[in-house]
Amino acid sequence: MSITPITTKITPLNIGQPVSQPKATTATQEIGNTFSGILNNLQTTQATSDNLLQQLSAGENVDLSQLMIATQQTDINFRVAMAIRDRLVDAYKEVMRITV
Repeated sequence: MSITPITTKITPLNIGQPVSQPKATTATQEIGNTFSGILNNLQTTQATSDNLLQQLSAGENVDLSQLMIATQQTDINFRVAMAIRDRLVDAYKEVMRITV
């Protein structure tokens, strides 16, 4: 059994040169990304439950437990999206009430 040596590459320090910082995202971008992800998840679960409902109405063999789970997931995702939307609207109204 041969043992291969561990080799590391040592890079010189760049003293005096500006350090490139990763681009920071703002809070509004993070909120937008979060809400966008929630809406995308809602769209996916809605499409899944719609597809199962169409299959059921067409007379195809559909597992009713899967249909009910998909429908409930869509309902929960919709409620979460609406709650977040309401909070964002309330926050916007509160910011607009602030006098400068």
